[in-house]
Amino acid sequence: MKYNLDKLNELSGGDKEFNQTIITTFLQETPEDFKGLESAIAAQDFSAIYQYAHKIKPNADLLGIDKLKDQMLTIESHARGDMDIERIKGLSSSAADELQTAYQELSNYIK
Repeated sequence: MKYNLDKLNELSGGDKEFNQTIITTFLQETPEDFKGLESAIAAQDFSAIYQYAHKIKPNADLLGIDKLKDQMLTIESHARGDMDIERIKGLSSSAADELQTAYQELSNYIK
């Protein structure tokens, strides 16, 4: 399982309807944000790379998608630091796989 809803349940007090709203929002917005991240990487726009990774990271954290959260944190660090575009590309590719699995699992959760 790619996600862990402990933090979300702590925030919501176990309110399933609230949880479903948060998950639905994640499923609707994150694909667009990730496309933006990929476009920023292709353009080597390090400021935009940082912003997209920074936007995705807290949602991944809230939904317990820890590997994705860590990948976004590392992308942020490279975008602000050494600007290692090849490392960022590798992390983005791996993050895309994480997201795909998480999307499927979370979609099944809210059904």
